[in-house]
Amino acid sequence: MEALKIEILNPKALQLIKEMQDLNLIKITEVPVSKLQSYLKKRRKNASSAPNLDEIANIVAEVRAERYGKK
Repeated sequence: MEALKIEILNPKALQLIKEMQDLNLIKITEVPVSKLQSYLKKRRKNASSAPNLDEIANIVAEVRAERYGKK
């Protein structure tokens, strides 16, 4: 069995996928959203601009260096 993540761009494609599920060709499984992901999505929706992953990683590295570098 192979699992794929598919992003549906056209609503007509969703109908085709549902028909394939009805024919028992595929199985559709919803992936639960973690609490952190839902919180971040909510916060980003209200923010004017959200940092990307690289910016977050840089901020975390700076905080860790500041916190653990003073020993």
